[in-house]
Amino acid sequence: MIIGIDPHKMSHTANAVDPATNTTTASVRIDATLAGYRELMRWSKQFPERRWAVENASGLGRHLAQWLVARGEIVLDVPCTATARVRELSRGSRRKTDVIDAAAAASVAALHGDATVVVAEDHTTVFAMLEERRANLATQRVRITNQLHAVLRDLVAGGAAVAITAKSAASLLRTVRPESPAERTRKQLAHDLVRDVRAVDASLADIEKRMTAALDDHGTRLREIDGIGAITAVRLIGRTGPAARFGSPHAFATYAGTAPIEISSGEHSRHRLSRAGDRRLNSAIHLVAVTQVRMRDSIGRAYFDKKIAEGKTRNEAMRCLKRRLANHIWRMMISDEQCAIKDQHGLETAA
Repeated sequence: MIIGIDPHKMSHTANAVDPATNTTTASVRIDATLAGYRELMRWSKQFPERRWAVENASGLGRHLAQWLVARGEIVLDVPCTATARVRELSRGSRRKTDVIDAAAAASVAALHGDATVVVAEDHTTVFAMLEERRANLATQRVRITNQLHAVLRDLVAGGAAVAITAKSAASLLRTVRPESPAERTRKQLAHDLVRDVRAVDASLADIEKRMTAALDDHGTRLREIDGIGAITAVRLIGRTGPAARFGSPHAFATYAGTAPIEISSGEHSRHRLSRAGDRRLNSAIHLVAVTQVRMRDSIGRAYFDKKIAEGKTRNEAMRCLKRRLANHIWRMMISDEQCAIKDQHGLETAA
């Protein structure tokens, strides 16, 4: 029996579907609370052999999916787009209800379509959270510094330098002698923004220390690659997740958007730049490639110069380097995961 789940913030709807006949056997609606989860488990025990299909198990359904996985249940993650296609092809004039959505999630899992197995959260989840936190802090700093630039532009002739820091802004403000109420207010606001910049800078420094500590605990060797520091390594692992979920480096390159797309028309065939894939992961690989090209003694620079000598343009050579780096990064992450499994097995054997 496959139990489809349509999760919402306040409630979840479960629909048990027989995969042989694709018919609904039973359904239940619970509150999104621990008491509701226990009620759901008691209800599901009427089906000794069961699997769960949770729509959007990485979003609204994350807590329930992880709660079920922790109790030994087999849980599948069904994307919202897959359930939408099922509704489009089913009868009922595209009706959308919680029960129908839950049944659609179960149908996707029964057909072995786009559903993927949900695993317990591990170090990749930790890295993803740290990376997202740092990205939010960086965005916040840009917003605050833009506001500070706007205030200083009206307070000081010519404004401040583009690469503004809390220290340089504070030094500039010490030279300002406001004469009108408007100027005094601007100076006070500028001081407030300087304090905000200092607070964000302190948070960014703290999150980088936590990233370094998390990488040391994980034991990854990604930082051995030229151009990869703590921040980039966390982004690569956090955006990739378990590298073993990709069957080959080609699959990883496609996911990262570094694999070129072939275009064929008759006897003519060429490749174009891929705009698909995880763009933040692609940005991290691009940053590594640019850094290696600037390092004259790096292996990446030697490979880049080789492609230039073959007649490729700078952009084409950069794309080739990014593709090669994607392969190397994937293999190193696979090696790190295998070493972690061996170490864990050795500890269990010793215990």
